[in-house]
Parts: sequence; structure tokens; C-alpha cells
Amino acid sequence: MILKTATKCIAAAAAMIILITGSQSQAQTINKKKAAKDSKNVFRLGLGLEGGYATKNFSNFELGGTARLQYDLASNISLTLTPGYYHFFAKDGQVQYTDKGVYANDLNMIPVKAGIKSFFAQNFYLSAEAGAGFELNHAQETKLILSPGIGYAGNKGLDLGLRYENFSGNHSNYGIIGLRLAYGFKL
Repeated sequence: MILKTATKCIAAAAAMIILITGSQSQAQTINKKKAAKDSKNVFRLGLGLEGGYATKNFSNFELGGTARLQYDLASNISLTLTPGYYHFFAKDGQVQYTDKGVYANDLNMIPVKAGIKSFFAQNFYLSAEAGAGFELNHAQETKLILSPGIGYAGNKGLDLGLRYENFSGNHSNYGIIGLRLAYGFKL
């Protein structure tokens, strides 16, 4: 049931990004000075602190960090590559069930995601990411990560994002409702 809900959320986010991108690209006129300035600095790097509420019983919350490389295709569309580290804190007395056994300790993961950000208003964006999560302990499984989100990217480097992130595969699925607070700068 969670997987069906997550799939619907991802499909809705992707459809919104496509619709917004299409309408933005037709409605915008490009300032030549801004286009020349933007073409010099199309790469950005953001370092973020991640926190999330886990949607499965084995964990109370997740805490981690990410580094996001962003490539601006246009003033309102960016491609992203986001590696990082997540630590899921186990609930007292709770266990995680997998096809390889039962585990009661915390879960550590290295996520690697690629995605797109589409700015629909001044500083506000929708995002969609997909990738893999490599569990470092427990069953050492690799999870498919799908993550729609919404965020705010300020002019002084602040990036605040809210997302749902689903981890699925190997008969064990879970997710988080996550918040990312980051500082970004041009390369």
C-alpha cells in the first residue's frame, strides 16, 4: 500500500514538473545579459544537513548529510547529483525484518541520487530524484530510491527542501518524510 501511494506521489510530482516546465519555457523571455552571466556559472555545489521522520516501525528518525552538485540547464531547470550518508536510529525494542534475517540495531546507508529541479516561482522549486541506497549494515541490500519534493532556494545560498523518499527492494520497503537544510554556492 505504501509503495502504491509513493508511486502515485512520484507520478504526480513528475507530471507537475513537466507541466510547469512547459508553461515556464513558453512564457519566459530570456534577458541576454542574464543568459550570458548564467552561462559562466552553471555548476553549483550544496552541502546539506538531512533529517527525516521514518515511516516504518524500526526507526524513529533519520539524520545525515549530503553534497548536491547542480547543473543549471536554464534559469528555471537544473539537473542534480546527490550522494550522501543517512543514519536511521532504531526504536528501542524494535527490529527490522528482511529476507536475510532480523536486525535490531541502527541502519546506515549511502544514497546516490540523480534528479531534476524545476523553479515554478521566484526561488521556489519542485524536485524529483531517483537512485540507489546502499545499506552498510543489516542485510547490506541495495534499495531503489524515488523522491519527489518541494523547496526554496534563496539568493544568498540557502536551500530548504521538503520531500518524501521511498526505499524499496529485496522484500523490504520503508520511507522518510525528510527535510534538507543546505548552503549552496557557485563553482
